[in-house]
Amino acid sequence: MKEIIYTIQKNEELVPGIFELVLFGDTSLLKTSGQFVNIRLPNFYLRRPFSVSHYNASNLTIIYQVVGEGTASLSQLSTKHKLSCLISECRGFDVTNIPTKEVVVIGGGLGIAPLVQLTKELDTKSIKYHTVIGYKSKESAFYYERFKEPIIYCEDGTLGEKGLVSDALIKYKFLELPYFCCGPIAMMKAIHFLNESEGQLLLEERMGCGFGICKGCSIKTKKGNKQVCKDGPMFYSKELEWNN
Repeated sequence: MKEIIYTIQKNEELVPGIFELVLFGDTSLLKTSGQFVNIRLPNFYLRRPFSVSHYNASNLTIIYQVVGEGTASLSQLSTKHKLSCLISECRGFDVTNIPTKEVVVIGGGLGIAPLVQLTKELDTKSIKYHTVIGYKSKESAFYYERFKEPIIYCEDGTLGEKGLVSDALIKYKFLELPYFCCGPIAMMKAIHFLNESEGQLLLEERMGCGFGICKGCSIKTKKGNKQVCKDGPMFYSKELEWNN
């Protein structure tokens, strides 16, 4: 784990309540999609974990939603403000060990953000993928233009097709494809029980320390309790205890 000081290049609202934060600095510890950074916010004791949407050699991008005092404070920070971030070499998505050359990529809500880097990596590996993304409404939809021919679902039908992303797996016959998934836990659970293939899931939990000491982000797996911050945040669907 390493502390890196980043400078805010951009901190703008994309859609109501959802912001795009671009940080300039060293990104050498980011090795794969699905990693996260733990950010220290001014006047707050505990750091806040945020998934990285995408990155390059000089900056990284985070998508976050204002849901409490911490994220509200973050939304008020201007460009050139400096932020302390902790980055660990955690377990993100793995595109090197896929049993087929065709997969489905699934995201819901803020869980869509990490899929941007993932699809870049799949392109690099020449792996065919189908992208299914879901929103509550058109008003909350962001980043869909960053994907190639995405299948879009909205709960209220104001953009794309009406329904849930799980509906798309049935309609488009994706139920036997290995999958990558990030979003609400109820969505990922539904997909796990629909799709018998192995899935890579990016989990989000409240974190205290962010490096496995406090055990505040523990989850149940078939091999006992694991910490999302240290052992994840990517877990395979078949290693989780879904019925607990």
